[in-house]
Amino acid sequence: MNGGGTRRWGWGSGRTEHQRAGAQEAKDAAAAAFYDLDTAQRDLRISIETLSAVDDSPAARKAVADFQQFGARIDQVSHEYITAVDAHDLDRDDLDSGTAARARAELDKARQDLERVKGELERFGQSLGSLLSQAETQLARLAPAVERARQGLLAASNALDAVRDSGLKADDLAGRLAALSPELTKLNEGAGRHGVQETLHRADRVVREAEAVREEAQRLPERAAEIDKRLASLRTRTQALHTRAGQVEPVLSELRRRFSAACWQDLQQVPEQAARSVRQAEEKLAEGRKARDDQRWPDAAAQLSTVRALLNTADEGIKAAADRLQRLNEVSFDKTKEVERTRFAIRDAQRLAMAGRSTPDPRHAGPLDDAVTRVDRAVASLSGRHPDYWHLLTELDAVKETVQHVVEQIREDRAAGR
Repeated sequence: MNGGGTRRWGWGSGRTEHQRAGAQEAKDAAAAAFYDLDTAQRDLRISIETLSAVDDSPAARKAVADFQQFGARIDQVSHEYITAVDAHDLDRDDLDSGTAARARAELDKARQDLERVKGELERFGQSLGSLLSQAETQLARLAPAVERARQGLLAASNALDAVRDSGLKADDLAGRLAALSPELTKLNEGAGRHGVQETLHRADRVVREAEAVREEAQRLPERAAEIDKRLASLRTRTQALHTRAGQVEPVLSELRRRFSAACWQDLQQVPEQAARSVRQAEEKLAEGRKARDDQRWPDAAAQLSTVRALLNTADEGIKAAADRLQRLNEVSFDKTKEVERTRFAIRDAQRLAMAGRSTPDPRHAGPLDDAVTRVDRAVASLSGRHPDYWHLLTELDAVKETVQHVVEQIREDRAAGR
């Protein structure tokens, strides 16, 4: 019996040790699966955090939400694995084969669940390839973009220093550059605090604004020289127009003496208007000079633009009076030249309207026939000691404008195949 007992004990012990070894292998395999799943989750979490920081699209937000759901499933299978490990002490001396077999089965199941979730996690990660690739590309842009912003600010600061060294104040540019300092602070705080997208946008904005400051600083000496040149040119022009404005009254005097009131009454205000425009131009020129001395460049440029507009107004009035006298002199001496020039334009348009046609298009013929009548009527209106030559000239000008419009219409119709 003792021998038989010894044999039964040996057989049972061998079976238990075999089951213990199998359970231990299952435990080790489950531990490896648990470690692999944990590693895969941590690796993918880094990618998801990158995606969340860089991409705010609906697809990216769904990926983040799906990963969070995976986290719950991973917690569940991890908890089941830990429970299975804690439930069985495989080093116990009194471990029986049945307990070892149950431990092995439970640990095998835990391993399978861990491996299954890991596989699903890997497939999920692979499905995010395009999103992650785009996010990593943007992340790779981050450091160079921030560095470009820093270098841009440095270049703008150096350009500003060089301008100041030349004697120009450039206070407005200094203010714009100082306003970028908080932006540099936020760039230095990093994307971890402000997000990748916001940091990239901020870096691009700083680069643009710093480059604008740098370019304007470099152009400032040239701008100052240009303002000085414009000041000198406009001063000369103002003086010339001051002289010319005084010549308008003699022109009007001759118009009054030789022609009817209808030929000159609309020019009565020209001397006063020209003198007023020149006087205002002189005042604005002085203000522009002061703005330039104070190095208020935008103000100086604005004042000089106003001076130019005032001088243009004065010049137009003065020129209108001189041109009126010249044209009236010419037409009073020989009205036929201007009249024939207008009639020739009408005949030329009529030939164009008939080219390739047996009858003209009424849309063209009507205005041209009316133009002939208007010329005849304008010539017939000249009467009395002081004929209204200005009416004749304005009517002939209007006729020529109408004829030109008809010619353009004919050419457009033919180009369109009508």
